[in-house]
Amino acid sequence: MTDVSSRDVRADRAVLVTGAAGMIGSHLVDRLLLLGRTVIGMDNLATGQIANLGSAMADERFSFVEGDVTDEASVARLGDVGEIFHLASPASPSDFETMPIAILRAGSIGTMNVAASAIEHGARLVLSSTSEVYGDPEVHPQHESYLGNVHTMGPRSCYDESKRFGEAVVATHARHDGLDAGIARIFNTYGPRMRVNDGRVVPSFVVQALRGEPLTVQGDGSQTRSFCHVDDQVRGLLALMASVELGPINIGNPDERSVLDLAKLVIELTASPSAIEHRPLPQDDPTQRCPDIFLAEQRLGWRPLIGLREGLGTVVEYFSRTVT
Repeated sequence: MTDVSSRDVRADRAVLVTGAAGMIGSHLVDRLLLLGRTVIGMDNLATGQIANLGSAMADERFSFVEGDVTDEASVARLGDVGEIFHLASPASPSDFETMPIAILRAGSIGTMNVAASAIEHGARLVLSSTSEVYGDPEVHPQHESYLGNVHTMGPRSCYDESKRFGEAVVATHARHDGLDAGIARIFNTYGPRMRVNDGRVVPSFVVQALRGEPLTVQGDGSQTRSFCHVDDQVRGLLALMASVELGPINIGNPDERSVLDLAKLVIELTASPSAIEHRPLPQDDPTQRCPDIFLAEQRLGWRPLIGLREGLGTVVEYFSRTVT
């Protein structure tokens, strides 16, 4: 465990955010800059969008490096940092189909490279893991000690298993090399700056509704998700960084909703004439997903503050400016 004095020393050093041009990464960069930190953002732009960093690019305390965390030399060249948020990885179900090897490499080789850099510089590392490590859960809600029900050979396994491996990398280095680290398991984060063609349910429904197209619900829509707004997610990641907790700790919103109910809410908020169409359910799609956030509340003093209706409003506003 790291004492307060070393935490204060790190606060005077730069923060590295991998996956900085993604939705979560770019919001995290903005918040760190508002807190007065010097930030290095790294992204290979495979799924991240440089436009997400528009305001950060105008800040002299921010520097952007286009590079890949799977390249050991690129990570090593980033220099001395005090804190690392490792968010780099494609994360959409559509990405599972188009870039599965890149996902495997980011979660495995990329995490190993970032962990090695954290050890070298004495930095605290926060790993962005995922609720996908629980697979199609047989325990509900999901608590951190649940070991999951993951299909290791299925189409989602490139993401599920890379994140599970990444957790093992961080935990092993913490035990054997004194790595100061925290593992966050995040649940269905949404918010402005998601990609139009992201493939995840929130941007898909909002874009379809704004265009007056049918909202495509997979299966009968009874499967549930728990949606956490990006602003809440960023607060959770910062709280984990400021702590001495290794975790894993769930950071998500326990307000569980069915996908069909989400579709109806999006139609209401957009005043869209869109109908709802049902499509076949993809293989291994989880039937339910809801975090137990007891540890986050007790150890981090964190809980979500933004309700789904309010949060979806920010997404509708964002895509209303960009979607035609």
